[in-house]
Amino acid sequence: MSKSKKAAKSVVVIIFFTVCSKFLGFFREMLIAAKYGADANTDTFFIALTAISLFTAFITKSINTTMIPVLSEIEAKEGKEGKKNHTNNLLSIVSFLSLLTIILAWILSPCVIKIIAFGFEGEQFELTVLMMRIGLPAILFASIQGVFRGYLQSELMFTESAIATFPFNFVYIFFLISLASFFDIRGLMMASLLATASQILIQIFYIGKTNFRYKYIFDLKDRYVNKIVRLIPPIFISAGIGDINRIIDKSMASTLAEGSISALNYGNRLDKLTTSIFISAIITVIFPMLSQEANKEIFDGLKKIIIRGINVILIITIPATVGIIVLARPIVRVTFQRGAFDSTAAYMTVGALVFYSIGLVSSAVKSLLGKVYYSLQDTKTPMVNSFIALGLNVILNLIFIRFMGHRGLALATSISSIITMMFLLYMLKKKIGSFGFLGSIKCGIKSLFASIVMGVVVYYLDMGLAGRMGSGTLPELIALLVSVGVGVLIYSVIIYLFRIEEVNWIIKVVKGKLRK
Repeated sequence: MSKSKKAAKSVVVIIFFTVCSKFLGFFREMLIAAKYGADANTDTFFIALTAISLFTAFITKSINTTMIPVLSEIEAKEGKEGKKNHTNNLLSIVSFLSLLTIILAWILSPCVIKIIAFGFEGEQFELTVLMMRIGLPAILFASIQGVFRGYLQSELMFTESAIATFPFNFVYIFFLISLASFFDIRGLMMASLLATASQILIQIFYIGKTNFRYKYIFDLKDRYVNKIVRLIPPIFISAGIGDINRIIDKSMASTLAEGSISALNYGNRLDKLTTSIFISAIITVIFPMLSQEANKEIFDGLKKIIIRGINVILIITIPATVGIIVLARPIVRVTFQRGAFDSTAAYMTVGALVFYSIGLVSSAVKSLLGKVYYSLQDTKTPMVNSFIALGLNVILNLIFIRFMGHRGLALATSISSIITMMFLLYMLKKKIGSFGFLGSIKCGIKSLFASIVMGVVVYYLDMGLAGRMGSGTLPELIALLVSVGVGVLIYSVIIYLFRIEEVNWIIKVVKGKLRK
């Protein structure tokens, strides 16, 4: 089986499990919205969760990204056993450092919350600090997950990445259905902690298939661990700044109307759905291929993978952007509007979703470009780009928040993403030479034309169906699904007629799978 077919097979498997997982994830979010709504309590929960994520995201992203190329080097020189020994050593060291981080974060939690949500005062501030402290053990769980995931992906085992969120969502859903009535918002944070820990169970199952067994090794002089440590800081900073951007948004939103933080959270979750299902699967599988091609003297293979990756991303994210903008209101109503989540909360969430979606394409392309730079062992350029994004986001936030409120914060994030994507493309051209981006521009124009036609049809179709079928979750869901289905069909036909190379490649892969 060729590399491209293996990659396509892996992408399909990951997408399948991710779609199922995201369905559960949205059911989880719907339950949270129905049980707790969008008010001061949920603002408190999401701020505390953001504070914890500030630490866990740093660790998981940094370890996972740096481990794969280093473990490949270890396996080539020392074999499977050497690879397992160095992984065990890294696991011991990272776990120890995580415990120290938890202690430090516990002490500094009031300062962290004061920075993240400077609009919180009194009981709300004290409750947020308490909830952050409840969730801090997630830092240790994230460390273990990062090491296990890096090891599994170095073994070309990608399914765990998509399936690990199943137990995560099940724990949440069980709590929300069975126990939420007996606990206040602090119970939801406990459920979050247990849900995070549950993901390790899936990893243990998959890692057992590789005959990996943990044994205590603690060697700070390990040269490969030291190499990973040297590679981590720029990635750590890049990942951290992305989270800091989100924290700044929520911090500024804490000064706005009640529910603004929750609206940004729900809107961002909906906006990232396409990225988390399709784009993450593509990038996860492409990264090892990029790393292999980047080690060659000639970059022709690398450039081909980059352009194919960008084109596939454009084909997916451009229609997704148009669809979100056109169907924002029914999407939010069907997904969240019930129980404590009233029409005001829905209106605020729609505003956040629309303006976040403007940056969907650039955000997805940036994710791919980041992996390209890491495969070239250039961690500094993405780090510099992250600092530029941070500066732009703060400036634009201050401008737009004055007359757009929380929607201005979402728009600032999108504009910052578009500008920094262009910076990464420019710097990549300087680094590896021309890589045929003009072809991607042509692909994008064709996709945009098809998406606009799709958007016009879908907009009027959804309005017509909603008028005929009446109000209520079920009629609105049916109208939304029919509109989306027709939109996908229209878009697929148009881009097929345009004979885009990547579309033909996808069709060939699907036909091959159907024959089997």
